[in-house]
Amino acid sequence: MKKMGRTLGEMIDALPRQRRERIDARYRELRDEVESLRELRRAAGKAQADIAATLKIKQPSVSKIEKQTDMYLSTLRSYVEAIGGELDLVVRMPSRRAVHLRRLGEALGGSAKPVARRRAARSSPKRSTKSLRKRASGLA
Repeated sequence: MKKMGRTLGEMIDALPRQRRERIDARYRELRDEVESLRELRRAAGKAQADIAATLKIKQPSVSKIEKQTDMYLSTLRSYVEAIGGELDLVVRMPSRRAVHLRRLGEALGGSAKPVARRRAARSSPKRSTKSLRKRASGLA
C-alpha cells in the first residue's frame, strides 16, 4: 500500500537542524503560554481551592480561568493577586519609551469589578500538541 503524504513529524524531521531547534523552542513557548496560569499558581505553592477562597468563587471556576486563552484584564489581575503577585502591563510603541500600566482600572479613573461578580468569560479549547507544533513551524 502506497503512503499518501507525509506527517507533520516527518516534515519537521526533514528540516535543517537549526530550523528544527527554532521550531522546538517556539513550541515550548506556545506550550508554556497555554499552561502559564496553572504553572504560575503551582510556582506560588497555591492550590486551586486557595485561589477560589481568595476570589470568593468555586474551585471549578479557577480551573476554567486557568484554561482560558482570552480573558478580562481584571480577571487576570485578580488571579495574579490571589497567588500573591502583582500584574504589570507594559505598552511599547514605536519611537516612544515603554509605559508601565500597573493598575489599569485606576489609570482610567475607575476600579475593576471583582471576578465573582463578572459574567463567566468564554474559554477556548486547549490547543493540541500537534496544532502547537504546526503553528510553531510556520506550516499553519
